[in-house]
Amino acid sequence: MKNTRDTQLLFELSKPGRRATRLPVCDVPESRVADLLPSSMLAENLPALPELSEPAVVRHFVNLSTQNMSVDTHFYPLGSCTMKHNPKRNERAAALSGMADVHPYQPTESLQGMLRLLYEMQQYLSEISGLPACSLQPAAGAHGELAALWVAAAYYRDRGEARTKVLVPDSAHGTNPASAVMAGFQTVTVKTLPTGAVDMDDFHSKLDDQIAVFMITNPNTVGVFEPSMRAIADAVHAKGGLIYLDGANMNAVLGVARPGDFGADMQHYNPHKTFSGPHGGGGPGAGPICVSEALAPYLPTPLVVKQGDAYALEFDRPKSIGRVRSFFANTGVLVRAYCYIRAHGPDGLRRVSDMAVLNANYLLSKVKHFLPVPQGDRCMHEFVATGAKLKAEKGVSAMDVAKRLLDYGYHAPTVYFPLTVKEAIMVEPTETESKETLDHFAETLFRITEEDPELLHDAPHTTTISRPDEVQAARQPVMCYCG
Repeated sequence: MKNTRDTQLLFELSKPGRRATRLPVCDVPESRVADLLPSSMLAENLPALPELSEPAVVRHFVNLSTQNMSVDTHFYPLGSCTMKHNPKRNERAAALSGMADVHPYQPTESLQGMLRLLYEMQQYLSEISGLPACSLQPAAGAHGELAALWVAAAYYRDRGEARTKVLVPDSAHGTNPASAVMAGFQTVTVKTLPTGAVDMDDFHSKLDDQIAVFMITNPNTVGVFEPSMRAIADAVHAKGGLIYLDGANMNAVLGVARPGDFGADMQHYNPHKTFSGPHGGGGPGAGPICVSEALAPYLPTPLVVKQGDAYALEFDRPKSIGRVRSFFANTGVLVRAYCYIRAHGPDGLRRVSDMAVLNANYLLSKVKHFLPVPQGDRCMHEFVATGAKLKAEKGVSAMDVAKRLLDYGYHAPTVYFPLTVKEAIMVEPTETESKETLDHFAETLFRITEEDPELLHDAPHTTTISRPDEVQAARQPVMCYCG
């Protein structure tokens, strides 16, 4: 019988008089709360807090945690999301008091260590991208996209140009067209070929003097490095447009290729993906952007600058788009990313990408025989298999496969994205997984394709919740406990 006691509500486990700790005697002069706070802010009665022993509290939260999957407990081949191991020394560094306890309202003279770290982070990200100017301020990848497009809009306003169009491939992340519209542009979709590359005929048919930005992910969402990247960049630049590089897949090209060198004018990073910060559950995240020299004056303020031997926050940038978030940045994520970059160094970052590409190609070679990969026998950091044949022959969908994987202790790959691949199963193993894990995952996938379809339609069978109505859950979330 399943043990449910330790996952009951804390209030249900509460017993009067239980304590997990006893506070020491106050070592400063005591004051009445009523003397410190206005009466309007004081509750009439004490809050009904649960009373538990330390073992009960620990068991409660540990048992709750086992109902979730995480990169610390399971293989997480979530295509496009780069869910790789988070080094624990980075967590320890970010938790140091000099990192975790600084306050954004402190005078900059007392923040020199943090400002130096952030200044160096700007330099590292610029070097890796091949783009000379960097803002760490955006709070997430999509926020970075939006900020970069605001920079582009400011650039064109300053030049007196009223450009309206942003071209986006049909395989792009959904945030690309959303960011373009929010920045005031019109989104125009460009078709891609069955190989995953941009359809150059369709691209040229939609390229005109109204283009502001071509947003492209390279390597793209089907794990292919765009073969016409230079031709695309040259054509866009010839029309006076800009190239935006969605940096979601930088894990494939660190130290191998720099977006600024193959034509990008601006890009964002997902440091929680590329540089291994904690990731998931809607955060935390960060979305630094790097831009060309021509776009640098329009970056969000403040930037970290070095003045002699000291570091400061620079606000006096007349052409800046201004702040895009409160205070400076999600520094906790950036500290972790800084540690990751410093620990690996240039050669180590190159090896990260080499191993990520090797692992993805190895896994592709193991699964392509029973889950075809339409884009071919080679990929970059990820690949997109199709379950279309499996569905046609057995009625088993990509979602059935994904849900059944949970019963075997694997998080599901991304499914049904990109929309350009039917019954898409998008796999990214990352560089941090072993050959043994990849072998077992491939064997499990094959086993699932051979199982009884009826068993798969009802999977997962071992989780607390099987198949919730995700649309209803998003639109009408139940925010109370219904035991």
